[in-house]
Amino acid sequence: MAISGINRAANYQTIYKNNKTINNDNKFKEQFNAVSNYQTDSSNEKSFYEKAFENIGATAPESVKKAWLEAAEEIGTDGTGTLKNGMMSHISQLTVQMAVKRFNGEADYSNILGNSVKSAIQAVQNALYNLEHPIAYTPKNIEVQQACIKEREFYIAFLDKLQNL
Repeated sequence: MAISGINRAANYQTIYKNNKTINNDNKFKEQFNAVSNYQTDSSNEKSFYEKAFENIGATAPESVKKAWLEAAEEIGTDGTGTLKNGMMSHISQLTVQMAVKRFNGEADYSNILGNSVKSAIQAVQNALYNLEHPIAYTPKNIEVQQACIKEREFYIAFLDKLQNL
């Protein structure tokens, strides 16, 4: 109860609830518009691969980035295990390498491809080896198996383009 005899707690809750509802409606509209624009804009495909590349190879040379983008467009996927809607299809070998670096306490754990063509080749060869020689067999559903096959195809195409630089 307030000094003037009006129950401020009840009024505050009503006002807060109403403002929160209005703000949530506006946020929902903004998010819905952003998603619908993203899905209808066909130019986002290239930027999607570029964003994925920036997450694992921010300091890599431009030639490595060009090879990444060419291989991704050729195969239709990249080596991050991320679908075009932003969801992960599976845990990729590059993601595993990032997790291992982070676990070992490396400061720049997200820089998987390094800062040279040689370091990118080494990272892709490690990913291919780990993909073809898993430590332990784990049964996977058909979607994950297909995603792993596409990941392997991407690594082979990317490695081929890197070796031709």
